[in-house]
Amino acid sequence: MDSQKTLSTRVAIAGGGPAGIMCGFLLARAGIDVVVLEKHKDFFRDFRGDTVHPSTLRALNDLGLLEDFRKVPHQELQDLAFEIEGVRYPVGDFRRLPGPAKFIALMPQWDFLNFLAEKAKAFPRFHLMMEAKATDLIEENGCVAGLVAETKDGPLRIAADLVIGADGRHSTIREKAGFIPKDLGAPIDVVWLKLPRKPDDPQAVLGRATAGLLFIMIDRGDYWQCAFVVPKGGFDKLKQEGIAAFHARLKKAAGFAADRIDAIRDFDDVSLLTVTVDRLEQWARPGLLCIGDAAHAMSPVGGVGINLAVQDAIATANLLWKPLTKGKPRLDDLNRVQARREFAVKATQAVQVMVQNHSIAPALESTAPLKPPFLMRLLKAVPILRVIPAYAAGIGVRPERIHSPDRARL
Repeated sequence: MDSQKTLSTRVAIAGGGPAGIMCGFLLARAGIDVVVLEKHKDFFRDFRGDTVHPSTLRALNDLGLLEDFRKVPHQELQDLAFEIEGVRYPVGDFRRLPGPAKFIALMPQWDFLNFLAEKAKAFPRFHLMMEAKATDLIEENGCVAGLVAETKDGPLRIAADLVIGADGRHSTIREKAGFIPKDLGAPIDVVWLKLPRKPDDPQAVLGRATAGLLFIMIDRGDYWQCAFVVPKGGFDKLKQEGIAAFHARLKKAAGFAADRIDAIRDFDDVSLLTVTVDRLEQWARPGLLCIGDAAHAMSPVGGVGINLAVQDAIATANLLWKPLTKGKPRLDDLNRVQARREFAVKATQAVQVMVQNHSIAPALESTAPLKPPFLMRLLKAVPILRVIPAYAAGIGVRPERIHSPDRARL
């Protein structure tokens, strides 16, 4: 297939992230011919969303994949805690959640995507093209009729009944469709870095906050993936102050890991995530649908990005597999996906924006010791209430169940 200059398929998906791969998997499983385009030669990109929540794990269980998923190296997190001015506050207990997976799986995104892509190969109608970047749309009579891609073998035209833009927050498909997302604002950015992990380090994900500093640590087995949260645009100031000043800030923020900050030799050892929170007012036009970050970029608050993308993919397959068996879906069919998913997106973003604006940003500006919010003090005092934030983060608003059929071999 890679050597062809033109091809036809039922669905062309731009983007091999969680939304694109899961949507391709489910549609191919339902007997729909799908081509998924991924612009890179592999899935290996560091510092991406790496938390797989119970809502996604339940979907894997519905597909009969959870047992195999748990064989892929990962860590399982059953509770969450946050530390404020040296005092630990338990904030989430996943062991009380309903369903087969009472934990968050900490797995590098490339391993998750490789796992899904490998399982999808069992479906003859699933086609994954690596090093293939969608660059433009094919339009006929005001309707999207396919896409143009740049591949390692040259330009490729793909005719399709439906194009799905799942190519992330900087979506080319979204831009070519003329869609402009509504920016909800984000007063923070995140500086990602790695620190060595020692055998006697704590097991849980730790958020640590002290006056003017916020530091998140995610267990990766042999190292910590860390997020140093800064005010919007604050990374340039850090670089101007120099690496020694940055080390001093990290040592103050990192708690028990302060003794290994020298692992960050210079600013080439860190990666900046410019936080964006936005969403499209309209996800679809005739022949085209955007999902995942292409439709709604999420804040890293709560680590729900992968899981919202997967929920979009499940809803897309649930609602569109049947229309796709008959040919080109109507615009009304495509709009049903937005109607199904929009409330969950808006509700989640509203919470993220509230936390960013009213908790994180003031903490970063503070010069006085931080006081724990009433909710954290309540959760510390009443353990049974910790299931509420665990449900909100782990399962979320309007979780999807898989209703698209397994018709792959019919």
